[in-house]
Amino acid sequence: MDTATLASTLLLTFLLSVGLFFFIRASTKDRTKTTQLVCEQDEATLMPQLKEYFQTRSYRVAAVDPKQNQVTFEGTVRPSWFLAVFLTVLAAIGLVCLSLVLSLVFPNLSTVFLGMVLISPLSGVFYWRKAAKLEKVSLKVETADESDQHSPTQITLTAHRDEIIELQRTLGLKSSQ
Repeated sequence: MDTATLASTLLLTFLLSVGLFFFIRASTKDRTKTTQLVCEQDEATLMPQLKEYFQTRSYRVAAVDPKQNQVTFEGTVRPSWFLAVFLTVLAAIGLVCLSLVLSLVFPNLSTVFLGMVLISPLSGVFYWRKAAKLEKVSLKVETADESDQHSPTQITLTAHRDEIIELQRTLGLKSSQ
């Protein structure tokens, strides 16, 4: 095989391996954000719905601040079996590709390089340990105009972005932004 072709293939495979490493690492990144939501219901009917929603999603009330009308919920997020297996398979494919290219460059060490595939389950273990964490949801409910009972209720929500999307979909809330 041509030396220039082999060197460029090794470089590209190495760069793809680096990208795969950062992809696996990003699978456990915190994706908490704060958003403003608007609801046409009044605060008295909305709060029980929000409490019931979070209880069905396995959250429990952790703190209540009546002065600021703020509630904090806590719940443990379970890691996904699918994502753990998917990351393991991706790592195995990436390590097979890297080991094949390294075997072409260093033919006398080919069995050692193919043995690198055995460390691919570590990516699934890494994800599993980091993804299982305590998630907090902070919820503040305010009425836009205290004198008008028909004014929309504004909700300030700090939570994982997927939780925000699911809450909007389930309760029919609109984003104020």
